[in-house]
Amino acid sequence: MFKKLIASVALAAAVTTPVLAESPKEINFGIIATESSQVLKQNWQPLLDDMSKQTGIKVNAFFAPDYAGVIEGMRFNKVQVGWFGNKSAMEAVDRSRGEIFAKVVAMDGSPGYWSLVITHKDSPYKTLDDLVKHGKDINFGIGDPNSTSGFLVPSYYVFALNHIDPKTHFKTIRAANHETNLMAVINKQVDMATNNTENWEKFSQRFPEKLKELRIIWKSPLIPADPMVWREDLDHEAKAKIKAFFLTYGSGPDAARELAILSKINYKGFSESNNNQLLPIRQLELFKQKSKIAADGTLSASDKQAKIQEIDQKLGELNQKLAALK
Repeated sequence: MFKKLIASVALAAAVTTPVLAESPKEINFGIIATESSQVLKQNWQPLLDDMSKQTGIKVNAFFAPDYAGVIEGMRFNKVQVGWFGNKSAMEAVDRSRGEIFAKVVAMDGSPGYWSLVITHKDSPYKTLDDLVKHGKDINFGIGDPNSTSGFLVPSYYVFALNHIDPKTHFKTIRAANHETNLMAVINKQVDMATNNTENWEKFSQRFPEKLKELRIIWKSPLIPADPMVWREDLDHEAKAKIKAFFLTYGSGPDAARELAILSKINYKGFSESNNNQLLPIRQLELFKQKSKIAADGTLSASDKQAKIQEIDQKLGELNQKLAALK
């Protein structure tokens, strides 16, 4: 009996021991589904090949049909490092043992990017006010639920602040990645859709004539630059190699070639970051929850007040953290 108990404990320890307890020879790099896997692979593979050479760790691209696939991949240690948006990075940090270590630097050096709502140039809808007033006539394309610019930011600034429930406001609503939504507007399959300035710029480089078919009717406040995330239990030596690779990429002796590779994903490099860059995104998520609770007619006044007080307390704590960083 005692031997069986020891054997069981040993087996349990073996099962729960992290795969990355020592420096890995191979890792999977997750890439969120902003575009088709084919386009993403074409744009990211040269960088991942350089990452393999410079770190001595074989790096495999990991794709999924939606953002959740990469988040869950990191949760179950099928993804060790990845490129995320802020909303998906927040999910990875909270649920998948993720940790931000760097962020992208845009081609123009801007500290972030912007969410957009777009429509066809021939559309009768020309302003955000048209979206609010004519929702029942509009087929709308929204982003992946874990997309910052395609879902979270417009959910607050476009919908919550205008007291709109997108599920009931529009004639139809469907979720897709940025590229699919953009093409759906061009082909008049939807009347409006969310997008962002990064995807807009990439598309303009590939299909400048098609972009002339579109019009921007809304632009958000600035969104922090996309973060790079690794699992917090990744080996320290591997972390050091990976971080050094990203922070120096595009600025070393082979800078011209590396910058050409970076231009394919519309970046000019990477800078250091940490989980604090998610604080404004956490505020945004809480603001959205607060607006939803305030508009919920099924809650009693006391329940609504209690829930709002709880959110206000969390917002206060975030405000203190942000103030301390300034």
